[in-house]
Amino acid sequence: MRLMLLAVAAAFALNACGQKPAEAPTDGESVRQRAQEAQTARRRTGAELQERALNRVIRTVYLCNNGERLSVDFDNPREMATVRNSNGEAVDLFRERAADGLWYRASGYELRGEGVMARWTADSREPTDCRAVD
Repeated sequence: MRLMLLAVAAAFALNACGQKPAEAPTDGESVRQRAQEAQTARRRTGAELQERALNRVIRTVYLCNNGERLSVDFDNPREMATVRNSNGEAVDLFRERAADGLWYRASGYELRGEGVMARWTADSREPTDCRAVD
């Protein structure tokens, strides 16, 4: 009996010391609002996305009208791009100032474009139009 009284007294004491934890709302509108707030907190700003892109290497694959497939590593910190063609040959190009889009070149090679479209010029070959596929 004494043990039971001690347990009941302890339960009352513990209950008096702390507040009950707030229960999370379970109605549809409250749940939707909490989900939106959590998602908004995870979104990156445009400046954060730009900073992230400028400080890493980005790989893009282009399919060209002449049937060539180009894999391009844009090394933004070093301001250069490495272009690998279907035969596995690679050439390093250096970034040039462009009014719009991208422009990389080096001795007879040039990659120039805007958005998903680019024009690839390889030494001693006709220029070809290419489209980014990923």
